[in-house]
Amino acid sequence: MQPFPRRFYHRPGDLLRDVGGMWRERRRIRAVMRGEALDPAFRERLMLAVTEVNGCRYCRYAHARAALVAGVDETEIREMASGNLHGAPPDQVSALLYAQHWAETEAHPAPDARRRILETYGPEQTEAIELAMRMIRMGNLAGNTWDYLLYRVSFGRWGNVKPRAAAAAQG
Repeated sequence: MQPFPRRFYHRPGDLLRDVGGMWRERRRIRAVMRGEALDPAFRERLMLAVTEVNGCRYCRYAHARAALVAGVDETEIREMASGNLHGAPPDQVSALLYAQHWAETEAHPAPDARRRILETYGPEQTEAIELAMRMIRMGNLAGNTWDYLLYRVSFGRWGNVKPRAAAAAQG
């Protein structure tokens, strides 16, 4: 059986830690989700950027639909699904690149990258950006963990849906 190709929770304690963190942040989460702390289209772009790196098929579908509702163009959503940010608003590109870096480094970005985001967006908006990224990372890892469990119990027949970018690269 091939190794599972996506990031997932390896220990139940990691999932519980993230759930606890989200519980403690529930008021701020409501502000982000209601569009008070971040523009809904910007929030969905951030979530799509993180999801593209983590490859969660459930989140990809749900947030592509949410992005459409928030006013993100279908072509831009398709581009973002392949890691391309060409259609993104110029004032959001640095945050979207940061979101990709943040996801690639398992939520441990380089200090200089975070400093630049703080300088660009200020502390309040940076906190909202990072909260949106933490929310989607938890969703991505939970969805991928479910797929990993399916993969294991089926001896590799179920749950191993490759992320689009990886599938395209393999031809």
